[in-house]
Amino acid sequence: MKPSRLNRACVATMILASCPIAATAQTLTAAEAIQRIQQHYSASLPSNTVDTVKAGDPSTPVTGIATTFLDTMDVLREAARRSTNLVITHEPTFYNHLDDKVFFAEDPVYREKLAFIEQHHMVVFRLHDQIHSVSPDPIAVALVEALGWQSYMDAGNPFRVTIPKTTLAKLSLELAKKLDARTVRVIGDPNLSITRAALLPGAAGLQKQVLALRTDNVEVLIVGESAEWEGVEYGRDASAQDRHKSMIVLGHEVSEEPGMKKCAEDFRALFPNLPVVFIPAGQPMWSPDRPPAPGKSSPAR
Repeated sequence: MKPSRLNRACVATMILASCPIAATAQTLTAAEAIQRIQQHYSASLPSNTVDTVKAGDPSTPVTGIATTFLDTMDVLREAARRSTNLVITHEPTFYNHLDDKVFFAEDPVYREKLAFIEQHHMVVFRLHDQIHSVSPDPIAVALVEALGWQSYMDAGNPFRVTIPKTTLAKLSLELAKKLDARTVRVIGDPNLSITRAALLPGAAGLQKQVLALRTDNVEVLIVGESAEWEGVEYGRDASAQDRHKSMIVLGHEVSEEPGMKKCAEDFRALFPNLPVVFIPAGQPMWSPDRPPAPGKSSPAR
């Protein structure tokens, strides 16, 4: 007997029900995807966490996931081009740590960015506090891996390394080359002998940077960024006092972007039925000897 349309529909429903992964891939919402990501990073969140949805409707079905250091306009455009509507950003979307929109409510730059997110049915979620709470810090580990320094870590501590003897000048050139960093800045004697380094990617703040540089056997502190009137000047004075100290300022994006690239690799295993891509934010500033392409505001990675 030929099966009726109703019977065929029932069979199809039963097959779909027996394949929960396929069904989830079609119906996964941004809220469900975010929950899965948060469960992946088991570290608890602080009560005042910035790891929240910054824009978009969490009930939106996910068409794909994009990870990035920071969801710039160019990143959002690329995410839309790739049909990835859940954007996982490490840093703020709206120009301040809390993504406070009150000051920007009538700002044309803010309004155009928000309108683009809404127009393309995107959801932006910030992954910052939780990933930094994991031990060892995945963002720092990814920087060490990008430098090829895994074997130099102190007992798995990505914030301390012992490297083959070199000079500050040679080390700064090596870092710039390996990370394709266009605006590396250096404090200290170029001929300073270096074997012990402390790494603080991102913007760790004055106290953490001073404590790292104050450590007796740390000769160079490698940071993402440091306030030029705070940690930078501490480093300059420490060098001037012949304390065998130096600093290398990579740039915030340069120091943390490898971590968000690694996130995309992790998420591909977490979401095997969704496209997951890493979109580099690129460095926001350029040096006169390495300008961006015509028509671009920042150099492409």
